[in-house]
Amino acid sequence: MKNIAIFASGSGTNAQNIVEYFIDNKRINVSLILSNDKNAFVLKRAEKLNIPFQSFDKGDFYKSTNVIGLLKDYSIDFIVLAGFLWLIPLSLIKEYPNKMINIHPALLPKYGGKGMYGMKVHEMVIANGDGESGISIHYVNEKYDEGEIILQATIDILQSDTPESIAQKIHKLEYKHYPEVIKNCVINEVD
Repeated sequence: MKNIAIFASGSGTNAQNIVEYFIDNKRINVSLILSNDKNAFVLKRAEKLNIPFQSFDKGDFYKSTNVIGLLKDYSIDFIVLAGFLWLIPLSLIKEYPNKMINIHPALLPKYGGKGMYGMKVHEMVIANGDGESGISIHYVNEKYDEGEIILQATIDILQSDTPESIAQKIHKLEYKHYPEVIKNCVINEVD
């Protein structure tokens, strides 16, 4: 059994979708949900789903080994970022080389980098008149949204689309593709 940890900063819809996807899986278990916001709704979701959870601050994350120690306490083998907004410290990347993935709500390299998340991305897609958008699932490295891309999936942008309607389309892609990519990455890492 491989244990995964989910890092999230917000409401946690992707985290919940991932937990539910793996609920009966015999090879992969969501063992821990972590957030950099003690008030993030993802922690309430974790509690309802009976998944151990914890929050941490910048000192825990960047100036100590507390988060790495917590991951080791739970025997975490793989890390999934699901709406996590902080840059991952090099110490954590070195501890989990090619064992950490992220999902981004755009077709990278477009609209990636610090501060580009959620509705900000969808607003830029409309402002620039893009005909398509989508998701990018990628390995995590020491820079925002620059790791090796594993999968991209697209949606068409209609003239009638709003940032909110694009967000709904993007969420459908995320819910469909992210758990499958996680499963393939973790199982391929095992085999």
